[in-house]
Amino acid sequence: MAIEIKVPVLPESVADATIATWHVKPGEAVSRDQNLVDIETDKVVLEVVAPEDGAISEILKDEGDTVLQEEAIAKFEAGAGGGASASSDDSSDEKKEAPKSDEKAGDNSTESSKDSDVLSPAVRRLVAEHNLNPSDIPATGKSGRLTKEDVEKFIKDGGKKSAPAAKSSTDAPVSAGLREEKRVPMTRLRKMIATRLVEAQHNAALLTTFNDINMKEVVELRARYKEQFEKIHGTRLGFMSFFVKATVEALKRFPAVNASIDGDDIVYHGYYDIGVAVSSPRGLVVPVLRDADTMSLADIEAKIREFGQKARDNKLTVEEMTGGTFTISNGGVFGSLMATPIINPPQSGILGMNRMEDRPVVIDGEIVIRPMMNVALSYDHRIIDGRESVGFLKTIKEFIEDPARILLDV
Repeated sequence: MAIEIKVPVLPESVADATIATWHVKPGEAVSRDQNLVDIETDKVVLEVVAPEDGAISEILKDEGDTVLQEEAIAKFEAGAGGGASASSDDSSDEKKEAPKSDEKAGDNSTESSKDSDVLSPAVRRLVAEHNLNPSDIPATGKSGRLTKEDVEKFIKDGGKKSAPAAKSSTDAPVSAGLREEKRVPMTRLRKMIATRLVEAQHNAALLTTFNDINMKEVVELRARYKEQFEKIHGTRLGFMSFFVKATVEALKRFPAVNASIDGDDIVYHGYYDIGVAVSSPRGLVVPVLRDADTMSLADIEAKIREFGQKARDNKLTVEEMTGGTFTISNGGVFGSLMATPIINPPQSGILGMNRMEDRPVVIDGEIVIRPMMNVALSYDHRIIDGRESVGFLKTIKEFIEDPARILLDV
């Protein structure tokens, strides 16, 4: 039974998508619910699975192609196995014989089929990255077309870069050092990140204020209870949960930082959905902790750990990354000492954490060494005044330096 494989219903506000990776080839047997293809949107990667046991009979959209909601991207034969496309295999055998006679006649059709104008974006990207000549790579695709798998196999088998064309003695001398370049198309997520960051700087009156925090109390508290915490709750105790709780308490005291601008109105949110920036292979993504004010330290740590794993596996859903009233970004995990984060529109503020390091500080008239962290609050000056921004950051500092206040709500 023939079935059309279609693009799933796209999330609201997402107009189109891109075919990211085909995981199966035509004729390859697959089982029900096996992932056939990854489809990338501006926010998430969607998986399209096999509706039944069977095989793909034809791929209609190649990697890199732009597709619309519910558009057919492949044909599927339910119940078919690895030999489902026997007829296509027979025809491919004929095609393998045909070039022999064509070559004698001086026909270059096979070579021209690999020309850059017929290469899919994924193939073109691999060829460019590894400086390969497409005509050197054996093609197994339909009508002698070069596939992504052909290029990957060629590279894996030790395929060498094409030798540079011989230069005449009149050519200008070149540098002895390597001066290689490569051009890689931006992913949809990276393009969306770029657009939103530029939008934030163009449409908001951005300003950043800084403070430093003595992490001694939190460090000692974490060291004292981390093993027992992990044993009881099944997750590790980190610093992020303390900052989330401190942030929520600061937002309660300074509601303008939890607000957003909608036209000529200021919308004050009576809930605390905190976005937590996490790194993924596709770029920085911001899943949201819903109702963070109701979550315990263990709940926060477990959810952030879950978000991190999903981000690495490209499993985050649009719902998990939609909304948010405030964002926390921890550049310290990458070694950042000082940074000015950019707000995530339509939010009005973002807290930037940086690396913790031992520094000399003056306490009670004495110079002592303490684990210190620089923190930054970038905010939209249109609705948040300097008094509120400084007070907000100072509140976070007070809660982190005396974490018992988080438990006592004082």
